[in-house]
Amino acid sequence: MAKEKLRVIQDYDKLSTELKEQVKLVYPDGFSDYLIQFINSKGQQISALRFETDEKIYMLRMSKKMAIQIMDEDEDYDDDYNLREDIKEVYEEKHGDVDYLSDNENYDD
Repeated sequence: MAKEKLRVIQDYDKLSTELKEQVKLVYPDGFSDYLIQFINSKGQQISALRFETDEKIYMLRMSKKMAIQIMDEDEDYDDDYNLREDIKEVYEEKHGDVDYLSDNENYDD
């Protein structure tokens, strides 16, 4: 029987640098268009970006406004909120052996 993955609701800012780089590879055209809505255990509506590793399914808590602000402040993204090609190449080489990256999908609602 397959082991159930731990589900974690977390702020993007609290991710390790390594996981942030991997999120950027999964969402190279920015993540504001891939946010999903769900109700948490307290009955609150949450907006988040889904990212899955071998051990966990992260729901990275952020609003569309916050997602745009994160990309505005991150030099890895260009003015159109796309991951810069030079940065993308560096991250692809650095994380190229991470199998779960190819398992992630850009979730579009």
